[in-house]
Amino acid sequence: MSTFKNYEAMVLSCIDPRFQDLVHKENAKKGLTNKYSAFTIAGGSIGVVAPTFKKWHQTFWENLDISVQLHNIKKVIVINHRDCGGAVAAYGQEKFANKEIETETHKSALNEFKKQLKIRHPKLEVELYLMDLDGSVISFD
Repeated sequence: MSTFKNYEAMVLSCIDPRFQDLVHKENAKKGLTNKYSAFTIAGGSIGVVAPTFKKWHQTFWENLDISVQLHNIKKVIVINHRDCGGAVAAYGQEKFANKEIETETHKSALNEFKKQLKIRHPKLEVELYLMDLDGSVISFD
């Protein structure tokens, strides 16, 4: 089985069509064009940690395992986004009542993701972001 040594990261992001180009551009700014594995799932990190989406969790972790093996990745970059329907489906509208509550909800999910990642892959680095509708990002590192 061949492995690819030129990949640097896995990028976990949401399926929302409004953010695909924005996520790609953000990764290009970091010099990651053609250097990352992509995994998109409703809610980004929320799809991986929220009890509502429990059936999806193992799929992500198995995909990460094979990405580490095949692509020799060294970090996971997670980009959640504002105005996320998957996030509302997972946690309810009250967790997104205003921008501050929305930020805290995403921060909590991103930190839970980081906690689980460190248990499963302690050597992987992690970067945690929340993207706004205009493409601006907040880092939670």
